[in-house]
Amino acid sequence: MYDPTVARLTYRALLGRRRALILGALPLLLIAISVVVRFLAGADDQTAADLLGGLALATMVPIIGVIAGTGAIGPEIDDGSVVYLLSKPIKRPTIIFTKLIVAIAVTMVFSAVPTLIAGFILNGNGQQIAVAYTVAALVGSIAYAALFLLLGTVSRHAVVFGLVYALVWEALFGSLVQGARTLSVQQWALAVAQKVSGADMVTSDVGLTTATVLLVAVTVLATWYAGQKLRSLTLAGEE
Repeated sequence: MYDPTVARLTYRALLGRRRALILGALPLLLIAISVVVRFLAGADDQTAADLLGGLALATMVPIIGVIAGTGAIGPEIDDGSVVYLLSKPIKRPTIIFTKLIVAIAVTMVFSAVPTLIAGFILNGNGQQIAVAYTVAALVGSIAYAALFLLLGTVSRHAVVFGLVYALVWEALFGSLVQGARTLSVQQWALAVAQKVSGADMVTSDVGLTTATVLLVAVTVLATWYAGQKLRSLTLAGEE
C-alpha cells in the first residue's frame, strides 16, 4: 500500500522551494507572535490557549492541510503529468495512500511541531496546553490531509474549496452557527485535545466519542473515494 518512488516524487513536489516557503511562513509567524506575546504578557495559560486555538489550530493547521493535501496530487492532474504515474504498474489505491501518508507527514511537521514550540514559549506547557493543542494538530492533520487530498483529486479548484471550508465554514460559520461546529474538523480535534488537557482551557462542542468516530470516518471515506476517482480518471484517459 506504500510506494517509495511515489512518496519521493510527492515529497519533492511538496517541498520545492516555492511551496516550502509558503508552508514555513505560518509556523514562523506563530512562533514569532508567541515570542512577542510571552515577552509582553508573560506566561499566561488563557493567553496560550487563545493563541494556540485561534491561530495555530483554527488557521495554521487547515491552511497547511490545504497546501499539502491538494498539492500532493492536484498539480499532477492539472498539468496532465499524472498520466505518466498512472501508466506505471502501481495500484491506484497505493498511489492515493502513499500520497496521503506524505501529505499527513508534511502537515504534521509544519503544524504540530511549531504548535508545540509555541506552546512551550507561551506558558511552558502549563495545564498541558502545549501538548493538548499539539495532539489536536496531529489528529487534525490526518483528517485535513485526507479531505483536501480528495478535493485535489475531484476538482481543479481544490485550493479555493479547501480555503472556503477552512476559513469560511470552520472559522466563520463555526463561530456563529452552533450546528456547523459538529461538522468541523477543528472541533473534532479539540475534543481530543480537551481529553489530553483535562482542563477548562481547552473545550469542544463535540463529544470525544463522536469526534473520534467522525475523524476516522472522514479519513477512511475520503481516502477510499479519492482512490475510486483516480481509478475512473485512469479509465477516462484510456478511453
